[in-house]
Amino acid sequence: MASLKEVKNRISSVKSTRQITSAMKMVASAKLHKAQGRIENMLPYQRKLNEILTNFLSTDAAFESAYTDVRPVTKVAIVVFSSNTSLCGAFNSNVVKMLEAALKEYEVLGKENILIYPVGRKVEEAVVKQGFTPQGTYQEMADKPSYVQAYELAGPLMKEFLEKRIDKVELIYHHLKSVGSQVLTRDEYLPINLDKVAEEAKEETPDVRKFNNDYIVEPSTPELIADLLPKVLSQKIYTVLLDSNASEHAARMLAMQAATDNANELIQDLTKQYNKSRQQAITNELLDIIGGSMK
Repeated sequence: MASLKEVKNRISSVKSTRQITSAMKMVASAKLHKAQGRIENMLPYQRKLNEILTNFLSTDAAFESAYTDVRPVTKVAIVVFSSNTSLCGAFNSNVVKMLEAALKEYEVLGKENILIYPVGRKVEEAVVKQGFTPQGTYQEMADKPSYVQAYELAGPLMKEFLEKRIDKVELIYHHLKSVGSQVLTRDEYLPINLDKVAEEAKEETPDVRKFNNDYIVEPSTPELIADLLPKVLSQKIYTVLLDSNASEHAARMLAMQAATDNANELIQDLTKQYNKSRQQAITNELLDIIGGSMK
């Protein structure tokens, strides 16, 4: 059995750890609140943009775009979102596992035909371990989401797709369903599926107003849609970036809460062990005194 001093030292150590995990939980909670605020501020713009696009897509105007061009995949780009730091449970490891599954699907293309854009230090390190060369570093973006940086990432992806240097772009990220649930998501970014975009927009804005088909649109409906699509694609990257960032803070908050709860349970167990040991020591001393007086 451990000595009283050893148990007391361990209790003190666990209490110090509990203070750290409790503080980290509060910091993560504050950051999550801020991240949710950014999402709420962005939603009106996104909804209005989707509303406009959905209204145009609901017309009978014929429309074709290079962004919707589905072709055989010979070269693919994967944009993966993780965090820069750990202590957020299985948040990063789950992202890496889904990335590995995607890489296995595309291994027939060869490593030179798989381009990986890692957003976050943890997934960037994993990409290097897999033997791939990251297509840039985006660690600052993972910590401080910015529309400008999201636009700068979306621009080259759209350009590479339009010039047919890549045939498909995928996104791997966490979607913040709720504070207690972060859903790992793998989404096709390019070619864009207009039917899916319209369906998602209807789900977000079910009371959207419809344009009448006899409206006259200048210069033309196809041209307006063509101008809208790059904005929608850039907005998509920014939305995913905010989603991943908020999910990271939610995952860290839950992980630190679990760690704090475990520390409390351990302190209780160690305190019981300390009291039992102390009681046993006092009993032994009393027996020694009684035994000595009877001699």
